[in-house]
Amino acid sequence: MKNNNYIVGSGGYLPKKILTNYDLSKKIDTSDEWITSRTGIKERHIADKNQLNSDLAFEAAKRAIKNSKIKASNIDLIIVATSTPDNTFPSTATKVQAKLGIKKGFAFDIQAACTGFIYALSIADNYLSNNQATFALVIGSEIFSRILDWKDRSTCVLFGDGAGAIILGKQKKNKKSRIISTELYSDGRFYNLLYVDGGVSLNQKAGYLKMNGKEVFKHAITKLVKIVKLNLKKNNLKINDIDWIIPHQANKRIMVSTAKKLKIPFNKVLMTIEKHANTSSASIPLTLDFAISKKIIKRNQLILFEAIGGGLTWGCSLLKF
Repeated sequence: MKNNNYIVGSGGYLPKKILTNYDLSKKIDTSDEWITSRTGIKERHIADKNQLNSDLAFEAAKRAIKNSKIKASNIDLIIVATSTPDNTFPSTATKVQAKLGIKKGFAFDIQAACTGFIYALSIADNYLSNNQATFALVIGSEIFSRILDWKDRSTCVLFGDGAGAIILGKQKKNKKSRIISTELYSDGRFYNLLYVDGGVSLNQKAGYLKMNGKEVFKHAITKLVKIVKLNLKKNNLKINDIDWIIPHQANKRIMVSTAKKLKIPFNKVLMTIEKHANTSSASIPLTLDFAISKKIIKRNQLILFEAIGGGLTWGCSLLKF
């Protein structure tokens, strides 16, 4: 049966505070040239001390609801992809549910690091296909600034805070827009390549992000290229059929290398990393919302999301917007 679930609308939110590479150079041994040449990042947004993850997620959700032209009361499923929740429990999603005044349906968080949004999208897609929900609010929201060691220049320059959201709904008419297919993978053997050295059962601390950058870089390119080719093959599509690729905004060099191996023109790769840095699970929906708001992405275009993150986890979603 043909899947008729589609992205109705999107929304994004970035904290007001901007931390530039120049600002960082005053605090640690780095420079704008060093950061830009290695990552493509110029600046990042940092949450205010009084802001919680749920605050960022709520703001993105409000914008997605408004842009989708639906009522919050229409939503009966909320999934928040995050590695930086407000509390150990309850979920950040239930907090967003309350903030939106929604009293029906169900809400929960999922944690798949930087691949989280694609995992969440796939889950929501399945719930809608099984008639267990009508409208799903899918959010990627992170405050990575709270788990960074600001003395470690190899990691603290890479990340920023933000939230992106979409509304997933069902087509009432036989239109082309739909989620076509999603591929999800993980391999726990690479757990220690990208992780946070804290946790409730480990040491009762939030911990700091740790990363083996060179190894993550190698895995990212090989795994993303393979998964994109697999998804296209399953749907009898070629790379030239794709209108836009929205990769997880981890590192410009990863995005450039992946595009070259896929033989896709780089002008088809959408990037916000220069202004946002790596916002983990929020990066894909933030980039999507930016492209929609600027009328870069248009209805009936073929879009591909791809991401890799700690776990290692990785995934790829193909959709007709």
